[in-house]
Amino acid sequence: MDDLFDLAVIGGGVNGAGIARDAAGRGAKVLLLEAGDLAGRTSSASTKLIHGGLRYLEHYEFALVREALGERERLWRIAPHIVRPMRFVLPHVEGLRPVWMLRLGLWLYDHIGGRKLLPKTRTVRLAKHEAGSPLSNDHATGFEYSDCWVDDARLVVLNAMDAAEHGARVLTRTPMSAARRENDHWLIETSAGQFRASAMVNAGGPAVLEVLGRIGEPADYAMRLVRGSHIVVPKLFDHAYAYIFQLPDGRVCFAIPYERDFTLIGTTDAEHEGTLDRVGASREEIEYLCEAANRYFARTISPADVVWSYAGVRPLVDDGSGKPEEATRGYRLDLTEKGEGAPLLSVYGGKITTYRHLAEEAVDMLAERLPALSGPAWTTSSPLPGGDFAVGEVEALAADLRHDHPFLDEADALRIARGYGTRAGDWLGMATNREELGRDFGGGLSQAEVDYLRRMEWAKSVDDILWRRTKLGLRLDGAQRAALTDYMGG
Repeated sequence: MDDLFDLAVIGGGVNGAGIARDAAGRGAKVLLLEAGDLAGRTSSASTKLIHGGLRYLEHYEFALVREALGERERLWRIAPHIVRPMRFVLPHVEGLRPVWMLRLGLWLYDHIGGRKLLPKTRTVRLAKHEAGSPLSNDHATGFEYSDCWVDDARLVVLNAMDAAEHGARVLTRTPMSAARRENDHWLIETSAGQFRASAMVNAGGPAVLEVLGRIGEPADYAMRLVRGSHIVVPKLFDHAYAYIFQLPDGRVCFAIPYERDFTLIGTTDAEHEGTLDRVGASREEIEYLCEAANRYFARTISPADVVWSYAGVRPLVDDGSGKPEEATRGYRLDLTEKGEGAPLLSVYGGKITTYRHLAEEAVDMLAERLPALSGPAWTTSSPLPGGDFAVGEVEALAADLRHDHPFLDEADALRIARGYGTRAGDWLGMATNREELGRDFGGGLSQAEVDYLRRMEWAKSVDDILWRRTKLGLRLDGAQRAALTDYMGG
């Protein structure tokens, strides 16, 4: 049996990794348990946005939008390699939301979240705007506003890395099978043996109720599982703007420049039933997203154009809303009472944008019961691994990488800078040619990078590397993937 931990966190998604990082940095001895891979489900299947959620304003979720908007620039500052600003274009469509409503919503969006660095909204004439040329001719007026893009899976991994660097023990592929209170601590059963912890956090995401069931604890909230699906197609435009499109059913759809040569389109809101193990985009959802894009772009797409699709299940607090897209994206934190033995904190809901604030609030609650959490809150300004450089300087960092490693082309250097920031040298080393990085698996993926991801970032499978630590699955062919599989031992 292992030594006693101060805190055990069940679930290696963005909330679990964020809580583990915050708690470890305050001085607690932390154990993070994840049944699969870090960000293996919902946290790697988002629309990749750090945003306030413009459409939540019309559902009167002003507090949630304010909280999320306040986090945008904080996350950009602490992770300027994996978070970057992006300008979004919202075309006006006659018969849908009126111009006055869009202007009012965007004015609120600019003013309620403490925006300092991101540029404000402006009205644009699409015929004269760079983002207007790929659109069909029926769109004359639009609005341009700011939000941020994020590499969601890397955000989770970097939080886990920082937790580990503050002393946390991180175990992936280690499901928790059962847990029970014994005296003043939790006894946790896993595939790697038993662990003890003075307190436990249930950050199971979509499986939050399943985790409660395994430990025999009641649930204080009903959950609603809503599937969001996305498609990736060869790029539909050649500029840096993203789009947010209004749809006749009241939903919105994003079209985002993705991985240099592609366009990411999403998302859907569908009630999810069945297993969480294999969640994919349905044929109907793929067709829906193609049709959504075809309402706006001059170039039409069909399911045959989709090079990759993915889906994630959002765990939403059931607030009685009718349509899935109307359900709250807010979160609830539930901490057991003092007289009930070792504390259990359960996380219901949440979204990537608010993960850091959620984690801080969760650890603040636990600090009242755990003396080990006596340190002050600290994650507001402390950079994530590789993020110790100024915002807006990632291109300069990429240029430095090319200077030090002249065999890197511009695209490879920018990918590496955006993925690893100032930690890129941890695997590039002093290499002056590609051969010094070992085997070349294609798409710019080298043996040195693979070895680093396995050694430092808990990557154990090909999918861990190609679809979560990187997105190079879009670039490797079958033979290259097979070679990587062989190298990693199947």
